[in-house]
This record gives sequence, structure tokens and C-alpha cells, in this order.
Amino acid sequence: MQFEQTFMNFLLQHQEKHNRTHHFLILMDALISAAKHIQYYYLTGALRGNLGSASTVNIQGEDVMRMDQIAHEITIHYLKTSGRVIHAISEESDDIIPLNIDGGRYFVYFDPLDGSSNVAHVLPVGFLFGIAKRNLNGDEDFHLRQGREFIAAGMFVIPTGTFTLALREAGTWRFHIDETMNYVKPVRLNLPDNNKNWELSFNSTNRFTYNNKIQQWIADNERKFAFRYIGALAGDFHRLLSNGGMFMYPAIVNHPDSKKNRPDGKLRLMYEAAVVAFMCREAGGHAIDEKGNSILEVQPNKPHQRTALYVGSKTIVEDILRLLN
Repeated sequence: MQFEQTFMNFLLQHQEKHNRTHHFLILMDALISAAKHIQYYYLTGALRGNLGSASTVNIQGEDVMRMDQIAHEITIHYLKTSGRVIHAISEESDDIIPLNIDGGRYFVYFDPLDGSSNVAHVLPVGFLFGIAKRNLNGDEDFHLRQGREFIAAGMFVIPTGTFTLALREAGTWRFHIDETMNYVKPVRLNLPDNNKNWELSFNSTNRFTYNNKIQQWIADNERKFAFRYIGALAGDFHRLLSNGGMFMYPAIVNHPDSKKNRPDGKLRLMYEAAVVAFMCREAGGHAIDEKGNSILEVQPNKPHQRTALYVGSKTIVEDILRLLN
């Protein structure tokens, strides 16, 4: 018989190696429990009537799916019962969510169901999260953390049973769920240097709404790469970590209907862009916004701040950086 190392065993060894407490394990156990329950509701959604619209609109002005609400409620439940979280920020909540202000140690920023438009078609969705630690050496000011202040970031791709976690200065690791519903078999991920399988991922429908420099770059370079686009950041980034290349969601500045322009970008900084940027950095890549700023260095001014995103292999992202500068 062959037994694979479990995620919790892997993380326990990591914490002990660096002489750290077990508080982080308790938090990660809560997130994994949430992900498993979200996957269960997703898989049984058609039978339970959970794949339709919730007939409400979120803080971003987007239609909310019933599964969005379910995933949010599940995650908040487990974060609260962990006792380790001070504040949480969720895509599905207008406000910062206080959980254990006095006794908590971590801030958690999450999108409980990334790519929820895929739900009705039973296509992959994601659960994205970033974790920052409170100030343990003095008074805590409860400021919104930059991506560079994260201690970890990760994503579950549902319903594939894959989980990817990046630990600060310790790499990006992928796990797969086994027959006992445990995540096992840690594999360290590094973006491949060989560009043979590099992919380019973006919403092609928007290509003529990008700024002229980006439109020209696409025209000049897209034939060099395979084109892939799932319509869920977690799913597209999952492929990118294995094959290399770049995912991009540029600012929309040339839309025929000026009201539909998004000069600041569409993706949310704290629980989408910063999360994949952190994972990408730990896998040897880079991520920038429309101004060429490192995503991990951008200071959030509000919980649901938006941003453009170019993330992936350094060679391609640096090519875009030269263009934007």
C-alpha cells in the first residue's frame, strides 16, 4: 500500500521547522472545511435548486448566484468558529466583517465563489483567499494589508478537488483530494522556463476595449502562445501555474459605450489580484497593474478596490511592463 503525505502533516512539519505556533493550522483547517462544504453544495446544487440566481446584487453591482451566498455563509461560519480571525473581507459583503477583534491573530480576504457565472453550466469555479497576520509586537491599527504583507494565499478549484497554497518565502504547493476527502501529495510548483507550453489567457471579447498599446501587443504576440480562457480567475490561473504564460485582465478604456469603461480595472485587488500575485511570486513569476505597479505593493484604500491585472511568467509580464512604462 502507498500512503501520500496529507496537507495537515505537511503544514505541521512546516510550522515546526520554522518554530511557529499551531494557530495557523487551526485557521487552515477552517478554510479546508469550508472548501469541502462548498464543493458538496456545488456538486448537489442541481438537486437542491442552488444553481440559480439569488435575485440580489452585490457591492460590485453584479448579480448574485444562490451558490455565492451559500459559499459566503459557509466560509464565515468556519472562520468565526476557528476563533483565529480578527476581520474578514468577502466579495459578498459590503462591509468588513468583524469576527474576533480581541483574540484573533489573522485577517482573511476571500472570494468564496470566483467565476460564479460558470455555476449554471457546472463548469469550474474557485475559492480564493489571502491571509495576513496582526501586529504581534505592538498596537494593531487594523489597516488593509498589501499583498506583500500576506503570510499565505491560496485557492481551491471546485469541483476538481485541487488546492494550491503559497507560503511566504516557502513556495507554492499543490494538493489533490483523495478518496478519504483529505488533501494529499504536496507538489511544489514553479512556473516553467521553457516557453513551449506557455499560454495566454484573457477575455477576447474585450480585446478592442483595451488601450491601444495592449491591443497592438496582443496582435503582435498572441500567435506565440496557446490561447485558453475558462472565465474564472482561479481556473485560468490553475492552468498557468502548470504551463506558464500570462493571464491578463487589462483596464477597459475604449468601450463603444463609455459608461462601460473600467479605467481602474475589473478584478478586486485584495481577494483576487493580490492572492494570485502572491502565489505567482512564490512560483517564480510576477504581477503588475495597468500603471506597471507590482500588485503586491499596491496599498488598498477600500475593501473592494478594483485593479487591472497582468500575472504570470516574468518574461512576458516584464514585456508588458516595458510597454506600459
